[in-house]
Amino acid sequence: MNDRISTLQLFCRVARTGSFTAAGKEVGLSQPSVSRIISNLEKDLGEALFVRSTHAVSLTEVGEGYLQRLEPILSSLEEANHLVRGDGTLRGRLRVGSATSFAMREVIPRLPAFLEANPELHVDLVLTDARQELIDQGIDVALRFGALSDSSMVARKLTKGPRILAASPVYLEKAGKLDSPADLARHRMILGPSSVGAVGWSFKKDGKELSVQVESQLMVTVNEASTAAALAGMGIISTSILGCRKEIDSGDLVRVLPDWEIGSVEVHAVIAAGRNAKPSARAFVDYLAKSFRIDV
Repeated sequence: MNDRISTLQLFCRVARTGSFTAAGKEVGLSQPSVSRIISNLEKDLGEALFVRSTHAVSLTEVGEGYLQRLEPILSSLEEANHLVRGDGTLRGRLRVGSATSFAMREVIPRLPAFLEANPELHVDLVLTDARQELIDQGIDVALRFGALSDSSMVARKLTKGPRILAASPVYLEKAGKLDSPADLARHRMILGPSSVGAVGWSFKKDGKELSVQVESQLMVTVNEASTAAALAGMGIISTSILGCRKEIDSGDLVRVLPDWEIGSVEVHAVIAAGRNAKPSARAFVDYLAKSFRIDV
């Protein structure tokens, strides 16, 4: 870890992991060695890049700016090296941002074949149900749901799934079945990030549109938790079929009001257009697109 490029790559890993120890494990260095290398970098620059605490490190304002300028440069260098090698081997680290539930259910099961085909590539899955910023968070590929509003991004559609209402058979047996959206008023709702609307759901059937006000007895911030709550018999969820396909197929959850449409959800792979995409980012998106075409 004596050359300048390796030092800069290590700085980026410390910044993204928030830990000298975690970054060191990725490259086979001890925590003291990583700390020394970063300290020497700061000495060379004449600026503090990190604020140290007992449990973690965080970027200073100077460090934030340095990271934002440095990562595109390192990405371009990786692209140049890839082109010069010309052997098609994917190397380095690929950061993929995704909603937790979608990653667990749809992305991770697809990873083994991709990683087996690219043994020198390392993938970081950055999981959160909050919207991720590609440049600020150093994300190479973001998997996003719904309409895309940022025209500065390059996006590729991966798959599409209908929104559905679902509940457990146990809940429906106790609470009673539903014949129309109006019956939802006497049922318990579970709202999560993928729920349609904060207080209202819109339904369509035979050209007729109906909106229903809903109140939640339980609200969660992670989609996977809403599916778990429905499995526990706590009420009805509004979600994409992608978030509960396995449970629907097994009968652990059943669709509610299946004759009524409540829209659909598209999933796109997004790459920032403002910097050259890593070869690994393009390859991963191509792999997912092919995989979903086969599966859907």
